[in-house]
Amino acid sequence: MSQNRPATYKDAGVNIDEADRSTAKIKRLAGDTFNSRVLTGIGSFGAAYALGGLGLKDPVLISSADGVGTKLNVAFAMGVYDTVGQDLVNHCINDIAVQGARPLFFLDYFAVGRLEAEIAEEVVRGLSIACKQNGVSLIGGETAEMPGMYRSGEFDLAGFIVGVAERKELTRASRANVGDVLIGLPSTGLQTNGYSLARRLMFETGGYAPAQIVPALGISAGEELLKIHCSYLKPIRLLHEAGLMRGAAHITGGGITDNTPRMLPDGTVAKIRLGSWPVFPIFDLLGGLGHVTEDEMLRTFNMGVGMIIAVSKSSKAKALKLLAAEGQTAYVVGEVVKAPRAGAKAKVVYER
Repeated sequence: MSQNRPATYKDAGVNIDEADRSTAKIKRLAGDTFNSRVLTGIGSFGAAYALGGLGLKDPVLISSADGVGTKLNVAFAMGVYDTVGQDLVNHCINDIAVQGARPLFFLDYFAVGRLEAEIAEEVVRGLSIACKQNGVSLIGGETAEMPGMYRSGEFDLAGFIVGVAERKELTRASRANVGDVLIGLPSTGLQTNGYSLARRLMFETGGYAPAQIVPALGISAGEELLKIHCSYLKPIRLLHEAGLMRGAAHITGGGITDNTPRMLPDGTVAKIRLGSWPVFPIFDLLGGLGHVTEDEMLRTFNMGVGMIIAVSKSSKAKALKLLAAEGQTAYVVGEVVKAPRAGAKAKVVYER
């Protein structure tokens, strides 16, 4: 750059014109998710959402924030950008749904080294799709172009969700108890956890290219790893509104081993029966490639169960019938039992 020419932001790697073009595309996609409670449009300094008319006597706001993690690296390798947005929204929805919350609105954070409006549009398209499917408004977010922070063609994606619940209907760990039955809902695959290990095993140990068909899976490695993290909002709301859900655990980072105890009171144990649900081929493949121990698999991956819900023993038949009527596959995967020592921290034990 000539010393006599005025410096511009674009010289430093930030293209404001591209940002404006991206914002125009994003406004349309976000607007598709709006309802009458959204009081501001995309571009406001702060997004406003009206809470009146929800019909709640003592409303409590429930919030959560999360990211997609290293699953993004698979999206980069495949050049597929509209699925990770759906992953993010669904993951966040599940995290608050287990507490009995109904999701209201979502905001995203999209950070990139060099902004490309078309890629940003695809990412937000995924956010918009998942928001519409779950009745959530995408009311705002942040698109940050930061040269030097990210490699060419890469970005980071995170999100923040807010939901609402009646205070007396909040699902707390104290509600689940000894004798409760544990119902597992199937995942779509890895969902959004364990990707640092999965990518290493699939691409380095196994030597598969992202677009290469994996015989044991019948699809490419990239397609398998990009399967969308599903939303469990409908089955959870179904059981919650029927008064049957006593606890729920979203099986994410930490697998079945670390997440299931989060819905249980101290002095109890989740007894999980291995073999009570089908394990997908991807988990057998990854375990075999890395000679991964069973304990490590259960603490890293969801192993085919993305959500575990506790219901009373007397409600088991009704809960399963309600889920089946909605076309939701479900498995009885275990039960809550008394811990050997009173007051002991809740944990999982496995049996066959």
